[in-house]
Amino acid sequence: MADVLSQREIDALLQALSSGEVSAEAMKEEEEHRRIRVYDFKRAMRFSKDQLRSLTRIYENYVRMLSTHFSAQLRTWMHLDVISVEQLPYEEFIRSMPQLSTLLVVDLSPLSGQWVIGIGPEVAFVMLDRLLGGPGVEPPAARTFTEIETTVFERSWSRSLGVLGDAWKGIVEDMRPTLSFIEFNPQFLQIAAPNDTVAVVSISVRIMETTGLMHVCMPHLTLERLLPKLSSQHMLGMRQTGRELDPVKQEALQQRLRTAPLDVRAVLGRTALDFHDVMHLAPGDVIPLHQSVEKPIEILVGDRVKFLGRPGVDHGRLAVQITDIVNEEGGE
Repeated sequence: MADVLSQREIDALLQALSSGEVSAEAMKEEEEHRRIRVYDFKRAMRFSKDQLRSLTRIYENYVRMLSTHFSAQLRTWMHLDVISVEQLPYEEFIRSMPQLSTLLVVDLSPLSGQWVIGIGPEVAFVMLDRLLGGPGVEPPAARTFTEIETTVFERSWSRSLGVLGDAWKGIVEDMRPTLSFIEFNPQFLQIAAPNDTVAVVSISVRIMETTGLMHVCMPHLTLERLLPKLSSQHMLGMRQTGRELDPVKQEALQQRLRTAPLDVRAVLGRTALDFHDVMHLAPGDVIPLHQSVEKPIEILVGDRVKFLGRPGVDHGRLAVQITDIVNEEGGE
């Protein structure tokens, strides 16, 4: 924010102008000089700050869903977090990727072009070790995947690409990302010209005790026709639209809930027995319950007490009559 001049400073400036100590032309030239900025054509800025913020929101949602997906698949805790979203030349992105990185080349039907998901070697090997049933440790020396390891890793990430499509819903209605191939040498990967601008999302990954980085590289050409939708107004409208449930879907959901089966149990009473007593139970033995016949019994829906009632017989069949409804706080 520009500095605000005090009244004394304004008076001093006007006096300097009137006395000739400060030239108005010199002030104009200085102002023109300040407007000139150095522009590097090799680092063309194709994405606005607003569009980069929209990409940040999309991938914050993506990493949340991906964390859940891989935590279940790897049977261990996995946490991902977006560090930054920036634009840079494709050549610079390739140089920044470490050797032996696992680079997943993703096709983007119905969009044209390809994206790259780059995974650091330390994270990739821990994921692979968990997929193969191991404890999740890094190898003693860095190496490339074998053919079997590549196939296992490829199948695992192919199943996870549906999460990427879900994160882009609202921007691309029916994105169907598919894994094209895996590359381990960044220098052999050419999905864009060296000077083309790409948006790179940097994501920190933590699996058990291992931390590393993951990058998503998106060439500008693949996002060019989506840029009008990457605005704050569109994202806000998409969020508000998502909160409104379609009446047809709402009715279908209510119908499914009405017909959903529930386990309802009436608990006549409870007691505690030693294992020795259980092993020596015989026909005719009586087990006393810690439940008075004068008190109502609990009726459970699932694992929660929802009603109180009294046992009885209805048309020759055992039954329970509901006498009270238990609210969420446990009162009647």
